[in-house]
Amino acid sequence: MDQKTLDAKVEAALWWKQLRETNNETFLPLFFDKHRHLVLKGGGGSGKSIFAGRKVLERCVSEPGHRFLVVRKVAKTLRESCFHQLCAQAREFYPSEIKRIPQGKSGDMYITFRNGSEIIFAGLDDVEKLKSIHDITGIWIEEGSEVFEDDFDQLDIRLRGETPYYQQIIISFNPISINHWMKKRFFDRKDTRVRVHESTYKDNRFLPEKDQKTLEQFKETNPYYYTVYCLGMWGVIGKTYFDAKMVQAQLAKGIKPEMVGKFEFYYNGIEIKSVSFVEDENGFVKLYKAPEAGRPYVIGGDTAGEGSDYFVGQVLDNITGRQVAVLRSRYEEGFDEGIYAQQMYCLGSFYNNALLAVETNFSTHPQKELERLGYHKFFVREREDSFTGEIVNSYGFRTDRITRPLVLGELQGIVREHPELIVDQATLEEMLTFVLREDKKLRPEAEDGAHDDCVMALAIAYYARPQQSMRVAAPEKAKVEWTQSMWEDYRRASPAEKKMLLERWGHPM
Repeated sequence: MDQKTLDAKVEAALWWKQLRETNNETFLPLFFDKHRHLVLKGGGGSGKSIFAGRKVLERCVSEPGHRFLVVRKVAKTLRESCFHQLCAQAREFYPSEIKRIPQGKSGDMYITFRNGSEIIFAGLDDVEKLKSIHDITGIWIEEGSEVFEDDFDQLDIRLRGETPYYQQIIISFNPISINHWMKKRFFDRKDTRVRVHESTYKDNRFLPEKDQKTLEQFKETNPYYYTVYCLGMWGVIGKTYFDAKMVQAQLAKGIKPEMVGKFEFYYNGIEIKSVSFVEDENGFVKLYKAPEAGRPYVIGGDTAGEGSDYFVGQVLDNITGRQVAVLRSRYEEGFDEGIYAQQMYCLGSFYNNALLAVETNFSTHPQKELERLGYHKFFVREREDSFTGEIVNSYGFRTDRITRPLVLGELQGIVREHPELIVDQATLEEMLTFVLREDKKLRPEAEDGAHDDCVMALAIAYYARPQQSMRVAAPEKAKVEWTQSMWEDYRRASPAEKKMLLERWGHPM
């Protein structure tokens, strides 16, 4: 090994040693991450912004000619936050690399380096300045929860053109609303261009002890603030209909389904046969507990309406009331009312011919299709016949001004008294965005842009429980083929003797 190679190895080892000593362990792999979007979600004091700044500086000093843009929603907040932080980090770790940092508390904000790299700072409200910035090679968006999706899209478009280096947008933020566009875009979707990272103050070994104690005191004084702002869990903006503390606690458990997949079957245009559950990581059915022989189950269903919502089926163990499975998909994922009816047929059959209670407000097609397919165990409601005026029985659940508050009130009580029964993440997240709308006289419903299909399907399932058995059915005995003489003896026997013969021989085929 020649001296030049040896010197390079020593220099690299010293660089890595300094990086490990001055950064938190959780962020170290991200120094080498090259995804188009690096999304840093974390609670207060997690050190995510310190890491983001350090990575920007590392790239600027090691990759000559960089032109990094650092932004926040409002320009005036940059000087005391990102600019102040990056100047301090540059002076501490890279003093010999700095060419110029403007002095004073006013004027332009930028940092230039001897190798030709520079960092420029701008607010998204400073449109004219942004228009004058060209040839950007990297971007850091601080406090991303303040930024609109249109703002992000414009920045994403700006990061283009020829460069010898990988192009990346770093977004650091504290989660506020579970209904925020960033959650839907980066956390709910699978995008190979995105890497998400989550951290809390517990990951920050450099956080002073007094600051750590300040954060931890919120466990007792304000549990909700602690889960959202300290632990970095998704929060809510409005007043939640369901107990947010209980829902957050369930979400924090991170319960995963035992299996994810969909039902496959043979369909001849008239009936469904040979139903089987097939595991598929992209499937729309989550099984948290597989069916047990003889156990009674109830399924509540909510359709997608005009198409913007989800088709949902919520499965409950009718003895314990525990949520054991969820079906959830939508039109844009290839679902429609016909497919929904077929999958609900399979779901009900799979769970021991469960009682099905499907909402019929928007369309009666799924209910009618289930009947046509031969499913036979449905929730029955009373309604007034429009022609005779008589009260008649009908299949399916109908939500109206009387039943809606009734089923929601019952579900609200279950969340308050037995939150452990509800385990599905999508359902719990919907509960956090199901709020009392002040603009609608405190009517409980989903926030703008959020969904309530999981909530309504679950509420319907709980409401339908009394129409299903609460006991485990005795296992059916295997039937046997009787001989002609056995049949003759059975016919001549008395009732007591017949009972004895059945116990001895088994039930006939």
